[in-house]
Amino acid sequence: MSDRLKGLADEGVSIWLDDLSRERLNTGNLEGLIKNSSVSGVTTNPTIFASALSNGAAYNDQVRELAARDTAVADAIKALTSDDVRHACDLFKGVYEATNGVDGRVSIEVEPGLAMDTEGTTAQASDLWKIVDRPNVLIKIPATKPGLPAITSAIGEGISVNVTLIFSLERYRAVMDAYLTGLEQAAANGHDLSRIQSVASFFISRVDSEVDKRLDAIGSDEAKALKGKAAIANGRLAYAAYEEVFASERFAALQEKGANRQRPLWASTGVKSPDLPDTVYVSELVVANTVNTMPEKTMQAFADHGELTGDRVSGTEEEASETFAQLEAVGVDLDDVWDVLEKEGVDKFDKSWAELVETVQTALDDAKKGKTPGESTDVDDPNS
Repeated sequence: MSDRLKGLADEGVSIWLDDLSRERLNTGNLEGLIKNSSVSGVTTNPTIFASALSNGAAYNDQVRELAARDTAVADAIKALTSDDVRHACDLFKGVYEATNGVDGRVSIEVEPGLAMDTEGTTAQASDLWKIVDRPNVLIKIPATKPGLPAITSAIGEGISVNVTLIFSLERYRAVMDAYLTGLEQAAANGHDLSRIQSVASFFISRVDSEVDKRLDAIGSDEAKALKGKAAIANGRLAYAAYEEVFASERFAALQEKGANRQRPLWASTGVKSPDLPDTVYVSELVVANTVNTMPEKTMQAFADHGELTGDRVSGTEEEASETFAQLEAVGVDLDDVWDVLEKEGVDKFDKSWAELVETVQTALDDAKKGKTPGESTDVDDPNS
């Protein structure tokens, strides 16, 4: 057992792995991380699945079966990914039961192309919930403006949701409102509120990447002194907003009916800048009742040399607000930052989804031709 990761979990931070593949499941790797690295959940996205499906042979038998049934590529993707998520949910059953449903969670995302389609997102969230058919699955819905009513509808149906692609405090408050409205609808619909869980995924490293690029362009000493500070300040302000909303009378009324808080989840915590410590987005966002979803590289780095100095978030709202005031004073247009990051986030997942579709379609075509699924390349096959 990693002492540092256990210490992080003891501080009230749920450690979720930001990766899933059939190889991890079949080799016992994920089971080992649960036992030895305090991992209590998994998040996925189209990029993760595209990588898993293009880099391993673990899916070949299922691809052949799907190809033999002449399965459409969209249905094949749904079958391949939901099977992985279902298997992972079963691995986390003990964690789920031990934490009374708080942890032991596995996420699966609606298609990125639906990010601006409320009805399509709502329908697919319901579909994925039924297909995976595990109480500890979370359906990932993006926090775009059209995504907000879909979040409410899903929660209202009793579906547990991981809200993703949150960048700004304004949008985060809208997400929390969508969650509370969904809980109110769920109660009216007769659902057991205690069985509904949700996390709000606040993206971290991408904020610094975008803001620091702008600070470099401004070029003043005052601007450069602010590099590497925006993302952590943003997370700390988000936690202050979380504490405010979930201490409200509105939530108290729902809590009496069994409702759970929607915990903040720190996403995109792999450090991209060589100027920052590789564990900074873990160590500087330690606070109880949060989730930190990490790439394995970041998790290993924290296990090896991460610094743990207790709660680094509570009581930091004033300092974080001052950082934002300084950013605006040197000329950073934060509203534009949030708009750019959301658009880029949706576009990146759209691109990954297109790659996933291409990968699976190639694998299906290969299987129909009697080839090893996925063996085709852009290079002409001399044996074809």
